[in-house]
Amino acid sequence: MDKIIRCITSDGSLMASAIDSTGFVYTAQKLHGLTKTSCASLGRLLTAASMMGAMLKNDNASVTLKIDGKGPLGNLVAVSDSRGNVRGYVDHPELELPVRADGKLDVGRAVGKEGRLAVIRDLGAGDPYVGQVALVSGEIAEDITSYYANSEQTPTICALGVLVDRESGEMLLSGGLLIQALPAAEEKSLELLEKNLSTLESVTTMLAKGITPEEMCRLALKGLTVEKLDEFEVHYACNCSKERYRRALLTLGPEELLALPLNEEKKVETVCHYCSRKYYFTEEELQDLAKEAAQMGKDKNS
Repeated sequence: MDKIIRCITSDGSLMASAIDSTGFVYTAQKLHGLTKTSCASLGRLLTAASMMGAMLKNDNASVTLKIDGKGPLGNLVAVSDSRGNVRGYVDHPELELPVRADGKLDVGRAVGKEGRLAVIRDLGAGDPYVGQVALVSGEIAEDITSYYANSEQTPTICALGVLVDRESGEMLLSGGLLIQALPAAEEKSLELLEKNLSTLESVTTMLAKGITPEEMCRLALKGLTVEKLDEFEVHYACNCSKERYRRALLTLGPEELLALPLNEEKKVETVCHYCSRKYYFTEEELQDLAKEAAQMGKDKNS
C-alpha cells in the first residue's frame, strides 16, 4: 500500500513530504514493460510528481512534469492529482543501458541533460502555470531541486530512489523525500537539517530497513519538533475513457477521420499513453464522428 505523509516543524521553518511509491512504480513497470533503466527513470519522476501533486490545495488541481533531456529515453511525462495519484509514460520503455562504473543504473545518460524540465500546474480555474528550467544532471532529483530554486525561489532538498533486481529487472522498492524551507525558516533549523542530511541513508536503503515515510521525515528533521499534517494512500490512476478519445478524434476533420487506417476487424485502434488501455471505433462510429465534425465546422463558420 503506497502512502504519502506531510509534516511541518513547529517553528514554521521546514516542511517535509515522504512517500513509499513502490506499488505505483511497480504498476507502471508492468503497464509499460519498463526495463531496469527506464523503470528507475520514470519511477523517480512519478514519485516526484506524486509528492508535488499532494502539495496542491484545490481538489481538481493537477501537476504535470515533462522532461525532454535529449537522451535515448526520449520524453518522460508524469501527472499527479491533488491527492498524489499518478500516471505517466516514457517514449522508449524498452531502452536498457549498461550500469555505471559505480554499479548504479545510468539514469542521467538515459534521460540526458541537454533539455529542460517543465512543471505545469493546473489549478482548475483558468490558464495553468508553466515553469521551466534547464536540466542539471538528468538524474531527476537534482533537477527537481533546481526547479524549485530557480523557478520558485524555494530552497528545496529532493531525494528519489528506485531499486530494481539486477538479475530479473523487477522493481523492488521506490520512494522519495522532499523538504522545503519556508519563509520563516530560522538559521539554526537549516543548520540542523544540513547536519541530519549528511548522515541520512538513501531512500531505498531506509525503505529496505522498514523505515516508514513518517520516520523518514522525523530522521531528516531530527532535533526539531515535528507535527504531522496529513497522511493518505496514493495509487497509479489513469482517467482515460472511450469518450475522451471520441472527443480527441473530433478535433480531426471529416476527411481525416474517414481516412484513418482500420485493423483486421475493420476498426480504428487507439491506445492510452498512460495505461496502455485500447479503445476501438467501428466504421459506423467513424462515419458518425465525421458527420458530427462536419456539423461542428459548419456551426463554427456560420
